[in-house]
Amino acid sequence: MRTTPSPCGWELLLAMAGALAAMAGTTAVFVTHDHAWRYLVAAGCFAQFVGFVLHGRRLRGDAR
Repeated sequence: MRTTPSPCGWELLLAMAGALAAMAGTTAVFVTHDHAWRYLVAAGCFAQFVGFVLHGRRLRGDAR
């Protein structure tokens, strides 16, 4: 049994991967001028949002 509330930090990894995907998609949109990359930007932002919500829920203890 571990004493830390989050054994691996998967929530923050999801948030950082989402941020990286959003930045890569934004760069691809500006370089190629192809608007299909906006779906990568949207998915990256969504992953970042989910990661931070899960991380915040863990820190808060899910008390609502």
